[in-house]
Amino acid sequence: MKKAIHPDYRPVVFRDKSAGFSFLTGSTRESAETVTWEDGNTYPVVDVEISSASHPFYTGQQRVMDTQGRVEKFKKRYGQS
Repeated sequence: MKKAIHPDYRPVVFRDKSAGFSFLTGSTRESAETVTWEDGNTYPVVDVEISSASHPFYTGQQRVMDTQGRVEKFKKRYGQS
């Protein structure tokens, strides 16, 4: 690998304000804001709109689409059996 062309990989806190959820992970993402984490160290923080704590798929609130009903409705409408 070439030297001095890759961004710094360091610990970063990702925070989902809508769910009150944060997690610490490694990233190259840059941020001017910082936060003090549970271990007492200060890390850059990046705010995200959706995380596993607020996404409908992971929270179990995702609606299942009734595709079978739509197919039957289409066949009924256009006279197919």
